[in-house]
Amino acid sequence: MTPCIDLLKKSKIEHKVHHYTHDSSFDSYGNEAAEKLGISTQRVFKTLVVAIDTKELVVAVVPVSSKLSMKAVAKTFGAKKAAMADAQDVQKTTGYILGGVSPIGQKKRLKTLIDSTARDFLSIFVSAGKRGLEVELRADDLKTLTNAKFEDIKSE
Repeated sequence: MTPCIDLLKKSKIEHKVHHYTHDSSFDSYGNEAAEKLGISTQRVFKTLVVAIDTKELVVAVVPVSSKLSMKAVAKTFGAKKAAMADAQDVQKTTGYILGGVSPIGQKKRLKTLIDSTARDFLSIFVSAGKRGLEVELRADDLKTLTNAKFEDIKSE
């Protein structure tokens, strides 16, 4: 399994693992997951690693149907600027490959924000640590497990 699933089991957090066959022709991993699992793109959340101007990496979890507001992320962390982190830094820090980055079970625990819309659903889907592998859980459980904060961090 993945560090994400191992941590969920160890923490005894209720979750459900969903598998699908990854197709490299999709240009969006999150949209692929939503389509193949037959769920709304508003319930599938992507895990984005962001570099803030303090040279720190942070995690933002937003619906795949939305874009991340870099301004909101920077403001939340008291930074002036935020930008997507370098792919190599993401892999080295989280232990996950792009398209399979989970907010759970990262090699180095990063400060995490979850878009507040996650609380609108009984459960949400996030990457379980591999392309083609999603985990369904309650947003509050994700918050607890990652020591995250709910914030309005998406832009349409």
